Amino acid sequence: MTSMSRARAARRIATGAAYGGGGIGLVGVAAMGLLLAEAQMARRHVGIGAISHVPHADGLYGSGYAVPGEPPLRMVLLGDSTAAGQGVRRAGQTPGALLASGLAAVAERPVELRNVALPGARSDDLDRQVALVLADPARVPDICVVMIGANDVTHRMPPTRSVRHLSAAVRRLRTAGAEVVVGTCPDLGTLQPVQQPLRWLARRASRHLAAAQTIGVVEQGGRTVSLGDLLGPEFAANPRELFGPDHYHPSAEGYATAAMAVLPTVCAALGLWPAEEERPDAARHEGFLPVARAAAEAASEAGTEVTAAMPSGPRGPWALLKRRRRRRLPEPEPARVTPPG
Repeated sequence: MTSMSRARAARRIATGAAYGGGGIGLVGVAAMGLLLAEAQMARRHVGIGAISHVPHADGLYGSGYAVPGEPPLRMVLLGDSTAAGQGVRRAGQTPGALLASGLAAVAERPVELRNVALPGARSDDLDRQVALVLADPARVPDICVVMIGANDVTHRMPPTRSVRHLSAAVRRLRTAGAEVVVGTCPDLGTLQPVQQPLRWLARRASRHLAAAQTIGVVEQGGRTVSLGDLLGPEFAANPRELFGPDHYHPSAEGYATAAMAVLPTVCAALGLWPAEEERPDAARHEGFLPVARAAAEAASEAGTEVTAAMPSGPRGPWALLKRRRRRRLPEPEPARVTPPG
């Protein structure tokens, strides 16, 4: 599918989400029976060798940067098993710990991490998660990172409904004063247990949803980073290295790859990235585009950031598309971990 076709499809989904539209989703009725049959076969493979325990990584990172009287930055992760860090054994291997350690190193300031993500969650669980995050008005996070969408595709949630829930969550967090970065739906067409034609359908559905998520998030004042290709060429080329034991959730190396892509956008959202890197670089094919076109392009290339630029233009709102250079993450130091609950 061309970028323009995906842009049109994403805009239809985002418009339906905003105005209450519905529909069966991203896969036609004729293909649904085949999709369900293939999905059941895939699910029998997914989970073999799975690590069901999710390491508890909440706590303070970068405590060596502490300055008396200066509070730490507050970071919260929301979303599904990818945000929670399912598939690894140690807290320091989770995306939350990796991002908190990286942010502390860039900001030279401690980072207090809280993770409310739930394995298996779909976008309709974000309302509950946001309520947890905003329960104490005196402790609104500085930055929220959301990773969501894979379960929406596998459980056939209508994309308009999916985007509606995500947009509402971003709006609530932004209204409360938090910056928001969303890692959009990964490309499920790369999962090892998934065979054709489910692989093609899953890729199409994932990328359509990622593009529509981008439109919804950007229009609510958040930023997105495409995770699609991070579960694409790199993962497909190194499945044993970048996938965990269940062949579904990323391994420690896979989470590190995703965190390296997300960290620059987290830092930029907090004003911590060098000013010269905020200008679009034509050599890297960065620039200002109508938001739907930027969303479609981002869905096809991992690590691509989209953020609001201008409220209106000849074709509606415009966005800045950035292809930031990934930075190697520091080795996470042991955190002062807070007890669960």
